Amino acid sequence: MSTERDLLSSELSRWLRAQPSLTGATPQLALADVPDDPVSLFLDWIGAAAGAGVAEAHAATLATVDDDGVPDARTLILKDVDERGWAFAGPRSSRKAAQIAAHPAAALNFWWQPLVRAVRVRGQVQEASAEESAADLAARSAAAREGAGPGEWVLWRIIATRVEFWQGSPERDHTRIVYERTETGWTRAVTGRGADRRENVRERA
Repeated sequence: MSTERDLLSSELSRWLRAQPSLTGATPQLALADVPDDPVSLFLDWIGAAAGAGVAEAHAATLATVDDDGVPDARTLILKDVDERGWAFAGPRSSRKAAQIAAHPAAALNFWWQPLVRAVRVRGQVQEASAEESAADLAARSAAAREGAGPGEWVLWRIIATRVEFWQGSPERDHTRIVYERTETGWTRAVTGRGADRRENVRERA
């Protein structure tokens, strides 16, 4: 039985390795024009993804942890992004709400396969005001609002401490642009395709 299982596993492994990857078309990336803050670059990239016809470019995987420190992940829709953070929403009775209440930190991952691009966002989670949560609920369709009573719908924001922009390369010389928040602003590291540098960038006033 063990040998048969090992054989099946080996066949699966070979099949998985044979599947094509990095099959999209990467856009031109001018590293000299990379902006000082991650929000600006994110807006550029998600706009490019939508413009290229990527289906549901605003969908992302949200990862949280439970009381045992075990990761949990689900796909949801980005609601907004600005200098305050990356916003998402859901019912207060949900598992993610309970996990966020106990451990207010999370990560978001966006994958835009046709452009071979991904964005990873991580940081602390902060609940938005009751007015903002109510406004987000009101913007949903009547069917989507059904069953969500006052105070049951919550809007949260990830206040990013690290944002990584990844652009794949068939030669595996992937480009990474990593922003990390400091007390005075952002540091920005660019690696891949001949670029390898770190810069200190001030937050815009």
